Amino acid sequence: MLVGEALAQAMAHLQSEGVESPQLDAELLLAHVLDVNRAAVLTWPDRRLTPKELTRYRDLVARRAAREPLAYIVGYREFYGLEFAVDSRVLIPRPETELLVEHALRLSRRLAAPLIADVGSGSGAIAVTLAVHLPRATVYALDDSPGSLVVTAGNASVHGVADRIFCLQGDLLSPLPDVVDLITANLPYVATSEWDELAPEIRDYEPRASLDGGPDGLDLIRRLLATAGTHLRPGGAILLEIGASQGAAVTALARQHMPQSDVQLHQDYAGLDRLVVVET
Repeated sequence: MLVGEALAQAMAHLQSEGVESPQLDAELLLAHVLDVNRAAVLTWPDRRLTPKELTRYRDLVARRAAREPLAYIVGYREFYGLEFAVDSRVLIPRPETELLVEHALRLSRRLAAPLIADVGSGSGAIAVTLAVHLPRATVYALDDSPGSLVVTAGNASVHGVADRIFCLQGDLLSPLPDVVDLITANLPYVATSEWDELAPEIRDYEPRASLDGGPDGLDLIRRLLATAGTHLRPGGAILLEIGASQGAAVTALARQHMPQSDVQLHQDYAGLDRLVVVET
């Protein structure tokens, strides 16, 4: 079968199964099979696929048609200009989380050698990105999942920052050995009642423990804010990613637990509440 024919078949199949971007996903999956970039695939419509290539491509398309996330199929996701290995042990990094990274970099660059704790590290997208862009920073990557920390450590190694990222397993801030300048956290914030409404890619494949934040989505955020102040150096800050409807609730919690702090709510590029910054 020719590349163009295979792409057309795959796109039609993905579209019939309700995949949001069938053409793009069909092209990216074939690029992955052929180990080339997407542009190369588009310039080869008359290239004939080998039986092995076609079989593998159809297998991957079938997985995507079953709504498995593209990032899990190809094994990586780009975040803040870096490539991160991901699998079903960790949440797939989202573009919205880049807002948290931007604000963390802005605050950290005021310090000579910032000490940072990233809570709920997952793939290490936040921890590794901060370490890459802050060459004098030390980062504690905290997660209660051993599997997540294995992924974090692997990504830290790939990006050459493993010597400055310390992976610690435990509940929220409990493993933290020092007070720090900055606490970053992209904790679960989906309300349990919203679970069944999520897209199949999220609901059926991504780790529920990384997404479900309890009845109002704020169980872990509430617990973190209750103790975070004792883990911060004077002048430190906490950065929390939140759900679009949680701005008022999280800012109120921050002011309740840290009444002397400056609490700011920031919107993402879609104009939705996305980040709470608490500066002591």
